[in-house]
Amino acid sequence: MTAKNKDDLFYVCSLVEHIGRTTKNRRSVIVDALGINGVRKMLKDAEVNHCLSFDQVGDEVAEWYKISQGDFDPSANSPYLIPSVQDIGRLYSVIVEDCADPGHEDEELIKVFRSPVSDLISNFKSDLYYQNPRYIEESYKAGYLLD
Repeated sequence: MTAKNKDDLFYVCSLVEHIGRTTKNRRSVIVDALGINGVRKMLKDAEVNHCLSFDQVGDEVAEWYKISQGDFDPSANSPYLIPSVQDIGRLYSVIVEDCADPGHEDEELIKVFRSPVSDLISNFKSDLYYQNPRYIEESYKAGYLLD
């Protein structure tokens, strides 16, 4: 994967996280609304869109893909400092990079955001995000949190 592709992947993962937070949806809802073609378009457009604010691009994506408001707000009443969308985006992008077959990062991105571990990463009432990234990645591969 080229450095540009890694940057684009990081941007899209961060944008999915941002849209999930602003629309109060699980991240799986966002990637389901986008579908594979939407994810590919976002990766293609990332080089231009990263110059714009997450708010602007996120609002446009939510409107275009008809992502309505949900009720998933895992940051409410969290006892922990909430990681930034870029912090979470970096974690997701590293998992995608490590787990994807070359050239299939778009498909892996969808799998990662649809996985049970995604909701756990987004649960800011827990400390999962602060765990060793390798542990989180291995849990993703297993499909559940490892002991």
